[in-house]
Amino acid sequence: MLAVRDLACARSGVPVLERVTFKVGPGEVLILRGPNGVGKTTLLRTLAGLQPALSGEIDLPDGESAYASHADGVKAALTVTENLMFWAKVYQRPFAPDVLHAFDLTDLAERAAGTLSAGQKRRLGLARLGVIGRKVLFLDEPTVSLDAFSVRMFADWLRDTHLTAGGCAVIATHIDLGLDVPELDLTPFKAAWDATGGSDEAFL
Repeated sequence: MLAVRDLACARSGVPVLERVTFKVGPGEVLILRGPNGVGKTTLLRTLAGLQPALSGEIDLPDGESAYASHADGVKAALTVTENLMFWAKVYQRPFAPDVLHAFDLTDLAERAAGTLSAGQKRRLGLARLGVIGRKVLFLDEPTVSLDAFSVRMFADWLRDTHLTAGGCAVIATHIDLGLDVPELDLTPFKAAWDATGGSDEAFL
């Protein structure tokens, strides 16, 4: 479903990663590891098409990917249900109310998003993934602000719903999601000094 070959990518014009190669098939997850600043977010944004690659190849189905960053992406004035219906409409998908249960949002369905706690907003942000219908997910620290129960709930949804339906995911996280899946440490793929004599160390 996703094949990456000899990929090089940059942050602010400075190369940060090079020679990145991996594959992720239907029903599979790849966890990206590495210290802060190594290039996990840059790689995810490049994979998602939000910035161009310096070189290499990215093969994935057209119109089947979505990127979720640290931002929750919720509209404060809308209720929880209205937020999810909004995203379903944006992606031209029917709204499936069972996503409320999957992310423990049923009792909050009519609450304005602006009144939610940080963890509740994060669960709402993740619930968007359950309504947009994209097969390939690029997730950057998806469990920020979540307690242990909510981390397990997200992992359960990912495994039992998204992957079971043939989806896949590439996830940058420092948290143990409790999934028995491959991990890729990006440290060995750190780019060499750039041509101007500077180092990507300055951007970490």
